[in-house]
Amino acid sequence: EQVAVEVETRIKYEGYIDRQERQVEKLKRMEGPRIPEDMDYGAVHSFTTEVIEKLSKVRPISLGQASRISGVTPAALMALQVHLKRMGTKTN
Repeated sequence: EQVAVEVETRIKYEGYIDRQERQVEKLKRMEGPRIPEDMDYGAVHSFTTEVIEKLSKVRPISLGQASRISGVTPAALMALQVHLKRMGTKTN
């Protein structure tokens, strides 16, 4: 009977569990890429003044940390990731 309950629970929550696992993997990928300490955020031409100021003030060490800064948009994160790749910084 215990096995039946476990199977039923797994089936019932399978979609939720899968979604949570994907979110965890996404967060791990975002935490991996490192941003150089001497990063010149003004060199990313698509950044707004607000994004440049916030990133320059906080100096995040990863894309994941940058993603948690208020005012840093998903578009800014993508631009930063592209810029880092062009610089030759490994971003997974």
